[in-house]
Amino acid sequence: MTVVTTNQSLSSESQRLWWKEATIYQIYPASFRDSNGDGLGDIPGVIEKLDYLQSLGVDAVWLCPIFASPQVDMGYDISDYRAIHPPYGTVEHVEKLIAGLHGRNMKLILDLVVNHSSDQHEWFQKSKSSVDSPWRDWYIWRKPRYDAAGNRQPPNNWAAAFGGSAWSYDETTDEYYLHLFAPQQPDLNWDNPSVVSEVHEIMDFWLKKGADGFRMDVINFISKEPGLPDAPVTRPEQPYQDATALFCNGPRLHEHLRGLRTLLDKYNAFSVGEMPGVKDDDQVGKIVASDRKELHTIFQFDIVDMDIGSGGKFSRHDWTLPDFKAIINRWQTFARRVGGWNAMFLENHDQARSVFRFTRHRPEHRELAAKMLATLLCTLGGTLFVYQGQELGMGSLPKTWGIEEYKDIETQNAY
Repeated sequence: MTVVTTNQSLSSESQRLWWKEATIYQIYPASFRDSNGDGLGDIPGVIEKLDYLQSLGVDAVWLCPIFASPQVDMGYDISDYRAIHPPYGTVEHVEKLIAGLHGRNMKLILDLVVNHSSDQHEWFQKSKSSVDSPWRDWYIWRKPRYDAAGNRQPPNNWAAAFGGSAWSYDETTDEYYLHLFAPQQPDLNWDNPSVVSEVHEIMDFWLKKGADGFRMDVINFISKEPGLPDAPVTRPEQPYQDATALFCNGPRLHEHLRGLRTLLDKYNAFSVGEMPGVKDDDQVGKIVASDRKELHTIFQFDIVDMDIGSGGKFSRHDWTLPDFKAIINRWQTFARRVGGWNAMFLENHDQARSVFRFTRHRPEHRELAAKMLATLLCTLGGTLFVYQGQELGMGSLPKTWGIEEYKDIETQNAY
């Protein structure tokens, strides 16, 4: 697999940085390779396939969350950032994986999920124990509101990404906690310096073990609008409203990103941020421009959001080839203009397979369609991200499979 990258920037950072020339292969551990026959993929299974990955020309592996977790959201609900989810293996297995990758001149990118934790994390258990707990402000707690009839209501009208209110009530302390995703994923309070310090220590723990960087999950959600005001009412028929503008790219985001970058630079480590809702050129430029010293690159979602309708992720919107071309041209031009760098991808664990999504995917055309998309992706300027199976032209789940086969909280809730 050969990547051709354009000279997007003439800044000092544009010169032969490994991540600018890299092909990064995303692995979803549960479904990649099962080494022991228990029906679940694992880290030893990844180790078994390192020679295969090397043969593809992979330069780095991005491993989706492997840390201890109740698995409400397939590991994006972490209960211990320094331990491994037992079915996946142990810390020693991760160390062996790092050694195997480095021995083949490949690198490891870990998934860093620090907008929120699991509600089973020791931090949250201590936080919810009392309003006077020293851990209370590690999370975002607010008192209830009451309507005219005296009924208890959430502190504001924010909707959660997975449906319902973004607040859950805790009877023990008679307060609500914020969760932008599932109730089992309480948001950490990044206005608390202790939280920021602990995140830095977690990163340092894995960087010292040889990790080469992080993919940062919804990292632009970590700074919320002060006061947590109500969101504008855009869907009057719904009790809870889209509050993206109030928690996406908040006032302290750049401060926090620069703090993370300072630590990463000590190890010459790489960062790529998942940033839903970031579409404005100026916003992106402030994050990825090399002289800003924030993130090296981000995932922007214009292409994979292109066919999403007004009803959300599971509704469809018709698009045209000029639409597709315009998005690509916009971001390729933008990266050169601001001295930043693109993260190029067409699919991941949150998206449908690209060969089914962006082509007519008739059986007789499938191989050609997959090759066409691969050729496009590999000749664009930026770091190439390939999702497991994409190199095979893998499709989506068969329509005949039941909903129980979809191990995804968002899909389950939508169903």
